[in-house]
Amino acid sequence: MAQVKREIATNGAPRNTGPYSQGLAMNGFLFVSGQGAIDPATSEIVPGTIEEQTRLTMDNIRSILAAGGCSMDDIAKVTVYLADMADFERFNAVYRTYFTAPLPARSCVAAGLDGILVEIDAIAAIPVKEG
Repeated sequence: MAQVKREIATNGAPRNTGPYSQGLAMNGFLFVSGQGAIDPATSEIVPGTIEEQTRLTMDNIRSILAAGGCSMDDIAKVTVYLADMADFERFNAVYRTYFTAPLPARSCVAAGLDGILVEIDAIAAIPVKEG
């Protein structure tokens, strides 16, 4: 069976700055490219605390998910990149507010990020439409 790939794009998240899609729907999953604290309207980094940058990053992810017919509850796996692991608990306090149990599987690593404090990518299962 042929794989069906569909690009997911929205003005509610930052435009691409490289050769990748904001999101890619394929074989029942939606893969969301790494998102950071980038203003969707200007494509500029929004400076701020780890809490503020986490909220904007998660809102960007939520916008891409919505464009692909998903919600935060459909996320199965998240990878988090933090510029400073000292921000881990403060990041978690905001991150937690975006999910209900059961929480997605997750990895979190320290990374050399370019001007942002957090970057997150996600994999969601696209809900099957009944009928």
